[in-house]
Amino acid sequence: MAKGPQGAIYGRNAAGGAIIINTRKPTNEMDGFFRAGIGAGDEYSVGASIGGPIIEDQLFGRFSVNYVDRDGYLDNITTGSEDDPFEDLTVRGRLIWEVNDDLSADLKVNVSRHDGRAIGFQYQAVDIAADGITGTGFGTDTGPIDADNVVAIRSNNPDVGERDMEDVSLKLDWETAVGTFTSTSAYTKLEEYGSSDQFPYTAAQSAPGLFFFDGTQSQYFDVESFSQEIRLTSSAEQRFRWNVGAYYLTWDRFISSTTGTDTGAGIVRLEQAPTADPSNPTTSFIADDNDNTAWAIFGQANYDLTEQLELSFALRYDEETRKQNVSALQTPGIGVPGANNKQSFDAWQPKATLRYQPNDDLTLFATWGRGFRSGQFNQNGVGVVAAGAGVPGVGDVADQEDSESFEVGLKSSLLDDKLRVNASIFTTDVEGQHYFVFIGAVSAQVLVNIDEVSLLGAEIDAVYSVNDNFDIYAAYGITSSEIDEYAVNPAAVGNWAPYVPQNTFNIGGQYVFPLPIADTSFLARVDFERRGKQFWDPENTTDRSALELLNLRFAIQDNADKWSLSATIDNLTDENYNSEWVLGGFSAAAPGRTWGVDFRYNFF
Repeated sequence: MAKGPQGAIYGRNAAGGAIIINTRKPTNEMDGFFRAGIGAGDEYSVGASIGGPIIEDQLFGRFSVNYVDRDGYLDNITTGSEDDPFEDLTVRGRLIWEVNDDLSADLKVNVSRHDGRAIGFQYQAVDIAADGITGTGFGTDTGPIDADNVVAIRSNNPDVGERDMEDVSLKLDWETAVGTFTSTSAYTKLEEYGSSDQFPYTAAQSAPGLFFFDGTQSQYFDVESFSQEIRLTSSAEQRFRWNVGAYYLTWDRFISSTTGTDTGAGIVRLEQAPTADPSNPTTSFIADDNDNTAWAIFGQANYDLTEQLELSFALRYDEETRKQNVSALQTPGIGVPGANNKQSFDAWQPKATLRYQPNDDLTLFATWGRGFRSGQFNQNGVGVVAAGAGVPGVGDVADQEDSESFEVGLKSSLLDDKLRVNASIFTTDVEGQHYFVFIGAVSAQVLVNIDEVSLLGAEIDAVYSVNDNFDIYAAYGITSSEIDEYAVNPAAVGNWAPYVPQNTFNIGGQYVFPLPIADTSFLARVDFERRGKQFWDPENTTDRSALELLNLRFAIQDNADKWSLSATIDNLTDENYNSEWVLGGFSAAAPGRTWGVDFRYNFF
């Protein structure tokens, strides 16, 4: 993982860092595996992959498939079934063609089909008893909201989420006398649908005489995008190294958010238009089509001042234009049906890094940079609806997020490479920090801006190899966050920023020892994690207390890496906590203790 602004190297919206995943390339050596597993929630899974040469030294391929099916972890006490089923099928293919010594092509195709949970937050501020609904009702409950409380799921409609995705990318590398020319083209098609009970997310149906009217909600996405990047990179075997490039992206996104009357007859699937079907008539429909384009130019230069000292400087300019075309079918009184809106966002993002390596075992570094995350349109009219629901600060446009970061640190290898220690101190100032809220009245997920936030923190991690069989590791991070400016609610100035834990800590170890069975070993691993207290909202009215999780893994494995049989237990102490809590009182429970058993066989 690369921390801090990374736009010049890793691309658009890499404002706070980048997680770098390199998949295994097919080569002249055949390789593959088969795996199967079972787990908590009546889960079973299978997966397989095979790769190798199609034409030796020229054409290589890999094909992978993975399937997971799970009934779920969270019980719905109204329906008597699990509320979070999960089914996912992913198929991947890859071809690498070494055309000649100077030209290669890398084609990737990915198809995914997913059915699972979608919108079904639970509402915390309504008291729900086992035999029905009690309390003073939505909007008038004056008791404190306990964001640590994990409420039971009582919806009469299942939480349904469906996602279909296809993406294709082609990367060409051409070695020239000047440097390596790289072209990367990508196409993605995504269709997503979700539906569930509307807030207050109870077992009730809409009926006269109730102190509130329950409802249904659904949301539909249809996104299609194409991107093109080109870059020219110098040889790495020279004192002055550089790369320059350009990027273009166009994407079309249609989104509709719908609420309806819950008659008990289920939820009618809606995509492009509302319905008057008496089984589930539409009460609100907000929809828009976004035609968006983005482009960027970027470059980076690295220069070895001495054999131990390297200076690098990067610069990226991003510009995005977003056009929102509001559906003429949008519910009158919410936004402006048929409106056409346009907004642009842009930023320069410089970054400078100084690295000093006095020897092979120690690297010192200092880096400064600016980051950028584009703004976007929220659905038209949600600002007024949010204000009416008591959620301030929501606008029809979320502004861009700009950040400035500075970090100093070290990476070291000690005791003949038995001990590795990394440490850093950082500061980040963010303007327009994006903050997520959910407007249940119209089933809309929106972003708002916190004007100015400052972060100051430090991190340290270490790995110690006691011997060839035993490793221990630990990491600690501390972050002080503060809201410096918040026009929506000046009283929040001085508060902690939402979603930022005050500290994090993890420690663990892994021990591998030989078994008396022929050429096999036993592996035992334990991981302990502590996430410090964090606030969910800028007003700091709700928080999640410090959270402690303990995970275990055991395995019997062949020393030649031909097969392994492993077992895992996550959240061993069965900690109950919310994985998310959103302003307005909407929570999502995390699973309790889970387990899994997995067998893997590597062939070739």
